[in-house]
Amino acid sequence: MPPNPPKSSVLLHRINTPTSAESNTASLQCQNQRGGGALLLGNNNNNNKRRAPLPEALERHHTHAVGPDQCCSAVTQEIAAPVSTVWSVVRRFDNPQAYKNFVKSCHVIVGDGDVGTLREVRVISGLPANSSTERLEILDDESHVISFSMVGGDHRLSNYKSVTTLHPSPSGGTVVVESYVVDVPHGNSKEDTWTFVDTIVRCNLQSLAHIAENLDRRK
Repeated sequence: MPPNPPKSSVLLHRINTPTSAESNTASLQCQNQRGGGALLLGNNNNNNKRRAPLPEALERHHTHAVGPDQCCSAVTQEIAAPVSTVWSVVRRFDNPQAYKNFVKSCHVIVGDGDVGTLREVRVISGLPANSSTERLEILDDESHVISFSMVGGDHRLSNYKSVTTLHPSPSGGTVVVESYVVDVPHGNSKEDTWTFVDTIVRCNLQSLAHIAENLDRRK
C-alpha cells in the first residue's frame, strides 16, 4: 500500500461523464441513514452538501444499505478504451490479479464463473491481510455489472461487498464506478476505513485503465 495515502473526501462528487481521456478519479461516499445509504452529491471545493438525482443505473447499483457500524464509498475512473475492452478484463472473476496489484494469486474453489462461484484470493505482503474468500454475487454481461462479497479469509474487512459498473462515455471510452460497503474494524474510524479501502480501489482502477488502454491500442 502506498505510504501516506490521500485522505478520502467527506463529500460525494457529482458523477458526470468526464471530458478528458486521462485518468479522472473521484470519491463518493454514503451517508448512513435508517433504511439505506443515501447518495449525497457535493462539490469538493466547498462544504455544501445537496441532494441531486443520479442516473438510474448508478442509483440502482450503487445505493447500499449501511448499518451504524459500517461505511460505504465509491471511486470512479475514466478509461480511454471502449466498454467491451474494459469489461473483458473486469468480468474475469477467476483472474482479479490481471489488474488488482495487491492480489498475489487466485484460484476458484467452487463454481465455473457463474453467480455463486467462490474464489480464494491471496494478497501481497505488507497489507493487514493474507487471504480472502469471495463470492460472485452479480455478473451481468449485458449491463456490465459485477459484484462480489467477502465471505471468509484472513483479513479485517468484514461484510465487505463491492459493485462495479461500466458506462460508455461520449468520447468512446468508459467510465468505471466501483462502490462498496464494509464494517468499520474495531479500533478504526469510518474515515480510516474510507482512506484504506478507497486507496486500494483507486489503485486497482488506475491499473485497469492502463491495461485496458494498452489492449485497445493493440487491436
